[in-house]
Amino acid sequence: VSGSSAEYPDRVSMMEGRLQAQEDEIMLLKSSLADALRRLRLHDQLIPLLKHVCVCGTLHINPLMLPIHSLSRARRNSEKLVKDPQEKTKKLLDKKASCLKLFFTLSHWLTGQSIKMFIRGRPITMYVPSNIQNYEDLRMEPPVETLELDWVYGYRGRDCRANLYLLSSGEAVYFIACVVVLYHINNRTQRHYRKHTDCVRCLTIHPDKVRMASGQTAGVDKDGKPLQPYVHIWDSSTLITLQQIGLGTFERGVGSVAFSFADAGAFLCVIDDSNEHMLSVWDCAKGTKHTEVKSTNEAVFTVEFNPSDSTNIITCGKSHIYFWTLSAGSLTKKQGIFGKYKKPKFIQCFVFSLTGDVLTGDSEGNILTWGKSPGDVKTLGKGAKETFQIMRQTRAHDGSVFTLCMLQGGALLSGGGKDRKIIRWSADLAPERECEVKDFGAVRCITDVNGEEVLVGTTRNAILRGTFSDGFVAIVQGHVDEMWGLATHPSQDVFLTCGHDRQVCVWNTAEHKLDWCTTLEEYGLCADFCPNGAVVSVGLSTGRWLVLDLQTKEVISDYTDGNEQLSVMRYSPDGSFLAVGSHDNFIYVYNVTECGRRYSRYGKCNGHSSFITHLDWSKDGKYIMSNSGDYEILYWDVAGGCKLLRNRYESKDREWASYTCVLGFHVMGVWLEGSDGTDINALCRSHSERVVAVADDFCKVHLFQYPCPKPKAPNHSYEGHGSHVTNVRFTHCDSHLLSMGGKDTCILQWEVKRAGTSDGGDRLHSASFTKNRITFYWSHAPNTTGEDLTVKSLHTSP
Repeated sequence: VSGSSAEYPDRVSMMEGRLQAQEDEIMLLKSSLADALRRLRLHDQLIPLLKHVCVCGTLHINPLMLPIHSLSRARRNSEKLVKDPQEKTKKLLDKKASCLKLFFTLSHWLTGQSIKMFIRGRPITMYVPSNIQNYEDLRMEPPVETLELDWVYGYRGRDCRANLYLLSSGEAVYFIACVVVLYHINNRTQRHYRKHTDCVRCLTIHPDKVRMASGQTAGVDKDGKPLQPYVHIWDSSTLITLQQIGLGTFERGVGSVAFSFADAGAFLCVIDDSNEHMLSVWDCAKGTKHTEVKSTNEAVFTVEFNPSDSTNIITCGKSHIYFWTLSAGSLTKKQGIFGKYKKPKFIQCFVFSLTGDVLTGDSEGNILTWGKSPGDVKTLGKGAKETFQIMRQTRAHDGSVFTLCMLQGGALLSGGGKDRKIIRWSADLAPERECEVKDFGAVRCITDVNGEEVLVGTTRNAILRGTFSDGFVAIVQGHVDEMWGLATHPSQDVFLTCGHDRQVCVWNTAEHKLDWCTTLEEYGLCADFCPNGAVVSVGLSTGRWLVLDLQTKEVISDYTDGNEQLSVMRYSPDGSFLAVGSHDNFIYVYNVTECGRRYSRYGKCNGHSSFITHLDWSKDGKYIMSNSGDYEILYWDVAGGCKLLRNRYESKDREWASYTCVLGFHVMGVWLEGSDGTDINALCRSHSERVVAVADDFCKVHLFQYPCPKPKAPNHSYEGHGSHVTNVRFTHCDSHLLSMGGKDTCILQWEVKRAGTSDGGDRLHSASFTKNRITFYWSHAPNTTGEDLTVKSLHTSP
C-alpha cells in the first residue's frame, strides 16, 4: 500500500503532462485547420481575379502555369475535412503544398507583404502597413527614453514581521516587492535600495543606525531555474552595498536577520527558510560564516541577539522559544519551559527588558516574562543545569500579540491582532493607555519615533503615524491582494487601481498619495476613464461593471454582461462608445450619453473563439482591434453594426487611438523567442507614440521603441517587482509610467527620462569627438541594468 501511495503522485503528474501535451497538439491542429481553410477561401477569391488580369493583358502570365488542379484538389479535401473533423490535418497540408507556395507568392504580389509569427504552434498573420516599403531593411534601436524609479506605493505588512525602522535621518525604512524604501516622514520624499533580485522578506538595523541588512526569497528565473537567496548589508546614507552574505548557502529564502549589539554589530545572525530553518552566524566585516546549526522543523518567526551579550541568541516561532549559546564556534540551545502555563500555538515576537528579562507575545494574547532559574533536581536529576522558565504571565490582547516595542525608560508597547489595539505598559507591566487602530487591519509592527509618537505597520499593508492623544493617520497605503485593473486619467495626474481585494483606489501621481478608496462587492479586474475625465468604469469578476463619479465617489451606473469575468474596458476617443471585453468571448458595445452617465446597449461583437484579453479603438472611433486568449487578432466595424471584418488586410493602415493589444504588427518585436503567449500580460503605447511599455511574467518592465515590428528588438529592462507584472500605463502627458505587480501588491511609478534633458542629479559620463560633432553622454542614477545614458550631440564648424 505504501508503495502504491508513493507512486500515485508520480502517475498523476505523468498523466497531467500527457494531458497538457494532447491539449497543445489539439490546439495546433485546430489552428492549422483554421489557417488552411482561410487560405483556401482566399484562393477561391483570387483565381477569378487572376483570370481577369490575364485576359486583360495587364500582366503577362500564362494561365496554364497556374496549378488550378491543385487548387481544385485542395477544395475537395477541405470539403471532406469539414464533413470529417477527425481527418488528420497534416495529410491535407501535404497534399496542397504547391498551392500554399503559390499563395505566398500571390499574397506578396497582390495584397502586400504579410508577416507570420507562431505562438505555441499557432500561426498569427500580420500585414505590413503601406508606409513600410522595405520591411527587411528596418533597423530597430532601443528608445532614447529611459525610466527612473520615482515612487513606490505600498508596504508588505500582511505576512512579514519586524520590517519597519526609523533612521536618525528621519527616514522610515520598510520594503515591498524587491525594493527597500527609505521614506522621509516629514519631507515626504523617497529613496530606494534596489539591489535585490527577488522579493525582500526581512530587514534589520545596525546599532549605528546607518547600516541595514535585508534578506530576500529565492525565486526563479524566466527558465524556471532557482535563483540563490542572500542577505545584503548596505549603507542607508549612500545606498552602497557593503557585503553580500550567504550566496549559495541559504535555501528557499531568508526569513529573519539580526545584528549583534554588545560588540557594535560585528556579527549577523540569519534564519533561512529551509525545512530545518538553519541558524547561521556571520562575520559582518569579512562576509564569512562563523557557525551554522539546524534550528527546528517548525516555523521560525524572528531571531535576535541579547543586547548585552553577543554569545546569547533567541529564536521563537511555532510552539517554541529557544535560547542559544555561542561558544567556541558552535551553537547549543535550550528550550523555554512552559511548565504550568498553557503552551501557545505561536510565540509571535519578543523583546529584552531593561532588567535583562525576555518578554514574549503569543497567539493566546499573553505577554510572558522569561527568566533563568535553577534546574529542578527532582525532575532533571542530579547535576541539573539552569533553565529558562516563565516568571509571569500578563493578559494583554484579545487575539494574538503580534509585536512588542520597548521604549526608553522601560515602558512597553504591544500591538494586537484581533482587537487591533495598541497598549502602553509600565515597566512592571501595568497597563497605562490604549487605543484602537481602525480600518487598516491588525497591528503588525511598532517603531518608536520620540517616546510619544510612533509608526505602526499593519496587516492591510499600511503604515500609520500618530500618538495615543491625537490618534493615527496613514502615511503609506497599498492593496492587500493581487491587482489587475489600472487606468490613468486623460488630463490629470491621477490613476486608478483595482484587484482581488475588492478595493478601487484613486491615486495622485504628483503628490504621491491615495486620494480616495472604496470597497466593492466583487473583484475589480479592469477599468477605464471616460475621455471627459468625470467618470470611470470598472469591470468586475462576475460580469458586472460599474460607473463611478470621481467627485462624489458614488456608483452612478450598474450593468451586467454575461456571467463571466470582464477583462477590458475601453472608451472610444470621443467618449460616445464603451467597449466591454468579457471572458465569454464577446465584446459588448454601449452608446454613452450625458457625459458618461447614461449607457444603452448598441451591439455585440461575436466571433472570437476564446476570451477577450485586450482591445483598442481606431482614432476615428469607428473600428475596434481585439486580442483573445487563443492569440487571435480580429477587427470590428462598430459603426457598421459591430460586424467582423473578414479581410484583415484592409485594416493594415488604420490608425489606433491607443495601443494596448499585445498582438499586432506594430508590437510584434516585443515578443521574445520561445514565448508561450502568456509571457506578456500587458503593454501600452505612449501618447506621443514614441515608445511602448511592456509588463511581462518575469517581474520586469520593458521599454521599446514604437513601432516595434521586428523580432529581437532591443529594449531597456527594469526590475523592482517581485511578481508577474500585470499592467502598465503612461500618464496623460507621458511624464510617468505606472506598473503594477500581481502577488507583490506593489505599484511602481517610473519617471520617463528623455534624451536632451538633464536635472541636478545627472553628470557628464563621457564625450566623443569627430571632425564637426561633439557627443556628450549624460549619466542618470544607476539602476539594475547599469547606468542610463542620455546622448546629446552638438555640431561645430568644420
